[in-house]
Amino acid sequence: MARAHTWEPEALRLFRGLLFLYPAEFRAEYGRELCLVFADRCREERSLAGLFAVGLQAVLGIFREAPKEHYHMIVQDFRHALRVLRKDAPVTAAAIAILALGIGSATLVFSLVNALLLRPLPYPGQDRIVAVNEYSPKNRDENGSLAFPNYADLRARTHLLLDLGVYTPDQFTLRGEGAAERVPGAGVSDGVFRILGVAPLLGRVFTRADVLPHGPKVVLLGEELWERRYGSDPHVLGRQVDVAGVRSTVVGVMPRSFHFPDRAEIWSPLQLDLATVRRTDHYLTGVARLKPGVSIAQANAEIAGLFHQIQLENPAANNGWRTRVLPYRDFLASSFRLTVLTLLAAVGLLLAIACANVSNLLLVKASARSGEMAVRTALGATRRRLARQLVSEGVVLGLAGGALGVLLAVLGIPALLALIPIDLPRWMVFSLDHRVLGFALALSLVTSIGFGLAPAFGSFGELSGALKAGGRGGSTGLRQKLLRQGLVVGEVALSVTLLTGAGLLVKSFVALKGQSLGYRTESVLAVRFAYPENRYPDGAPATRALMARIAEQVETLPGVTSAAISSGVPLDDGWGRIFTIEGRPRPLKDMPYVNHIVTSPGYFRTLGIPLLRGRDFTAADYDAPRIVVVSRSFAERYWPHESALGKRIQFGPPDRNEAWHTVVGVAADSRHGRLKGEDRPNVYLPYNPDFSTDSLLVRTASDPARLVSAIRSRIVGIDRDIAVNPALTLAEIADRAAWRDRFSTVLFGAFATLALVLAAVGLYATLSYTVSLQTHEIGIRMALGATAARVRGGVLRQGLTLAGLGLALGIAAALGLTRLLAAQLYTVSPLDPAAYASAFVVLLAVALLAAFVPTRRATRVDPVIALRQE
Repeated sequence: MARAHTWEPEALRLFRGLLFLYPAEFRAEYGRELCLVFADRCREERSLAGLFAVGLQAVLGIFREAPKEHYHMIVQDFRHALRVLRKDAPVTAAAIAILALGIGSATLVFSLVNALLLRPLPYPGQDRIVAVNEYSPKNRDENGSLAFPNYADLRARTHLLLDLGVYTPDQFTLRGEGAAERVPGAGVSDGVFRILGVAPLLGRVFTRADVLPHGPKVVLLGEELWERRYGSDPHVLGRQVDVAGVRSTVVGVMPRSFHFPDRAEIWSPLQLDLATVRRTDHYLTGVARLKPGVSIAQANAEIAGLFHQIQLENPAANNGWRTRVLPYRDFLASSFRLTVLTLLAAVGLLLAIACANVSNLLLVKASARSGEMAVRTALGATRRRLARQLVSEGVVLGLAGGALGVLLAVLGIPALLALIPIDLPRWMVFSLDHRVLGFALALSLVTSIGFGLAPAFGSFGELSGALKAGGRGGSTGLRQKLLRQGLVVGEVALSVTLLTGAGLLVKSFVALKGQSLGYRTESVLAVRFAYPENRYPDGAPATRALMARIAEQVETLPGVTSAAISSGVPLDDGWGRIFTIEGRPRPLKDMPYVNHIVTSPGYFRTLGIPLLRGRDFTAADYDAPRIVVVSRSFAERYWPHESALGKRIQFGPPDRNEAWHTVVGVAADSRHGRLKGEDRPNVYLPYNPDFSTDSLLVRTASDPARLVSAIRSRIVGIDRDIAVNPALTLAEIADRAAWRDRFSTVLFGAFATLALVLAAVGLYATLSYTVSLQTHEIGIRMALGATAARVRGGVLRQGLTLAGLGLALGIAAALGLTRLLAAQLYTVSPLDPAAYASAFVVLLAVALLAAFVPTRRATRVDPVIALRQE
């Protein structure tokens, strides 16, 4: 018995501590009584076991009842919040609309982040799939590629990778069973499918025997292609199909969800011969799967060591490149990462402005309820209880705004995708999955708590004064006033930052689109085609005749002024080669690249590229010694003080000892490889037996889109086995090359416009409320002789003071933050004064406009009516 009593104080202390699981109001009202009852029951017990049973029962009761009390209180708070918000419907609707814009914009951008950076790839164990590539230290930020001999050596020597494979995207031409069709696909090694872990729907994937240099001609079909072209033939396995002029056996069908890489629908084994493929030919992408327990860092270290050893063993092919192992998801998204993260930061600023705006609305509303809050405080409500009530109102607004924002995001995704003119890879899925919805919910809750607490912080210091004033809603305190003004200053500052960023991107995009490409994009059509290579081998007389006939047939069409054959289309051709100037040998690692363009006569005339010196190609050059036409920048760089005509250059690594080419002409500079950034110089070669051509460029006297059908008919009329891709004008190709810049500019500009509108609304609301509070003061001043101009000046001065502070802070913030846009700008500095001046002028003009209406209202105050309000 004595032992039981010695435990009573400890049991009571534990019980009192557990009471903190109840709401504070419940503890204040019932806590003492519960402790007394528990103490009485403990004293009644005569044994330690009985005391333990009483304690256990009490603890279980607390764990059972405390959540119920919280639930009832939360329900009560939300019911009261709904009643309060319903009573002031216009303010509630405005707050929900503002939040919907902010949360909807953030959710929309996060759906991009989710699709590009977060959503798992459709492969089992995708976190262990990595990319393995070589890269040049001079272009570390660019995704590199892997040479086939290096891949073979790395695969044979690695101990930390389960397997290593390579692939290269391609376009395959299917013939037979209908019209010739170009289908996106890929050449892959045998390890790729094992690495990705995707089983075929029918048949098998490639084996080691399939990728031998003289292995069987086999192919894998995608399920959609199998349905579309072969009618879901259940006996398709073993069927012979014509793929790029080669009879190949179908050995498997991959499931509908599999489109590796990007949008592939057909796969062919890479049957490369180590004896003929060079270590300096980089066009393959490596993919591997890590062994269990192996980290990226460990794999990087091993591959780097192996590659260094391979370079030592092959000094003639050592170009100074290095290797890199990185998560495959990061490899795929690397070119998009900076853009989407920049947009996410921009929409974060917009959301902050929206929250500040809503906080300002709720502060104005809270000032009208100061009397109510004071009375509730006098009746015993704690500040914590009042704060929770205000937060409950904020949560209701936040959830409503979040729900409407998600709806706006759903409606906005198609509009967002409409800004992207290219076919995106299939692994990019822009739907609202659980991550996006969870983000929207978390954003709604976090923001609602933030702007819900703002009125509480601004109001609590004035409760006693409001009670003494009889609860008059027109009074306000210094703390609330400073908080309102601080929010407006913050809105203006964030808006300036967004406006400056948008101005930089707009100026950059205008410069990008307005630059001289070196040729005229208007009225030029680009058509890619594929002819049966088994009947038209490279360099054969039949192939040469085919190229000439295609150009001649198209040129006879009414409205066509010229046509030319080329190995690539400007801004859509990444083919580059290293070269050597005669008499100036360089180490392999220092050899530069040029755009290597094979053309037929008439190429320069069709594109409108001026020939500055020398001559153009002619039909006789097919049989002439090796010749080239170089661009002006190439000639000036390598023969700065002498004529380039007659000079010689050699392509490829020195150990290949390729033929020397003589310069016969110098053409004006033009952008061929890339629209943005530094492009490689151009070198043009006449059509010859060493290279194939697959592009037709056509200049027309009118809209080229009207001639697409006729051009296609002429080409197919020559040989129905020629597959013709959808035609694009050079203007459309240039638009596609600039789509990322346009995408960022449009979204950034939209966010900046919304921010500007919200900042103007916030400034207007603050000045309007200030005027309403100063009605009595203005009346007295006007009764004492103050002029309307003086009163207007005072109100306008308040508005411009707030705007000026925001402008100063915003410009300072923009000077630091816009540097993050440097990599996305073209010929524009992040400190471009025009962008900053434009943002300053625009926001100042908007601030003046927002202050105009409250200023006019201030001068219309009737002194007599104002004095009667007292």
